[in-house]
Amino acid sequence: MIVVRSALYALYLLVTLIPWALLAVLFSVFVRGAPMYWLCVGWLRAAVWGAKAICGVRYRVQGLEHLPSAADSNAAVLLAPKHQSTWETFAFPTLMPHPLAYVFKRELLWIPFFGWAIGRMDMIHIDRSRRSAAWGKVLEQGKRLMSHGNWVIMFPEGTRAARGTQGEYKSGAARLAVTTGTPIVPIAVTSARCWPRRSWLLRPGLIEVSIGRPIAVQGRRHDDLMREVEAWIEAEMRRLDPEAYASAVDALPA
Repeated sequence: MIVVRSALYALYLLVTLIPWALLAVLFSVFVRGAPMYWLCVGWLRAAVWGAKAICGVRYRVQGLEHLPSAADSNAAVLLAPKHQSTWETFAFPTLMPHPLAYVFKRELLWIPFFGWAIGRMDMIHIDRSRRSAAWGKVLEQGKRLMSHGNWVIMFPEGTRAARGTQGEYKSGAARLAVTTGTPIVPIAVTSARCWPRRSWLLRPGLIEVSIGRPIAVQGRRHDDLMREVEAWIEAEMRRLDPEAYASAVDALPA
């Protein structure tokens, strides 16, 4: 049954994505900015709803009260979430009250329809093979977007981690937060419980999303800041999904 439902969900994503992406590309010829963003978020809402309706993937969010409200357009934050699956890349723009700018590898732009749509949005796509140039682009565009009320979202581990494991936390998000004076928000998410990385099979269940309090960055070193973000996320992951870490041998960061 999981295979059948997952296949139906994959078909649902394809059937809805193609016309939505074509509409977004056409719409972007005339209108950009927030209207274009929220148009694309409409498909993400449909994707998250489809995961629930077809595959039984439910979610629960705690900590939204820690974030600035939609009415506070000048309060920028930098989101630093755990990354376990595709689900959170779909879900976060539907959960947040402000437009998000993802920092992502430029190869995603080559995906038909999906890449065409995100290429027309205010996102930060980087060439990972050119690290110094990539950082300069992240800093320049991050400053611009946050000055316009957008929030930047960066996955500190860089890539998806398997359930119950911990990737290497890179310093890019903390460096951007410190350089721009923007509070950084750690987020734990147990999405691999229902949608494991490198798998198209979705299992019914509950995904927990826990949003931490913004961490002030004034006077902080980026490496110390990232260690604090890492410690909070990994401790929260073990609280939310203890069975995944029951036999884990990795230790919490000091």
